[in-house]
Amino acid sequence: MMARVNALLDRLGWDIPALALRVFPAVVFWQSGRSKVEGFQIKDSTWFLFEQEYKLPLIPSDWAAVMATMAEHALPVLLVLGLATRLSALALLGMTAVIQLFVYPEAWPTHGLWAACFLALVARGPGRLSLDHLLRLG
Repeated sequence: MMARVNALLDRLGWDIPALALRVFPAVVFWQSGRSKVEGFQIKDSTWFLFEQEYKLPLIPSDWAAVMATMAEHALPVLLVLGLATRLSALALLGMTAVIQLFVYPEAWPTHGLWAACFLALVARGPGRLSLDHLLRLG
């Protein structure tokens, strides 16, 4: 019986799970990016947060604010489209690691879920429901 269930589940393939792994964490990062801006300007509150709460070693707070805001807008779009998926997932995995280690270390269950999504995409790619597949890039 278990063999039949496994055979049925094997037919699901990678494409639908890969799409979900791309879309759901992308929404989280997109919403975070949108909360940092008003129109095309980075909010004063964002500058303040990066100076006071999101203090990172080695990176000046103003650079970190700009880099994070840009990444949280560009990388989720790439993930949803399935374009440069592995590179985008790897970049978001790095961002997740920085957030986990230096900003919110107590949020490891959430960050672990994000990391698992990104690791799967780095390892297996975006699936056939992606521009990478259509353009034969991944």
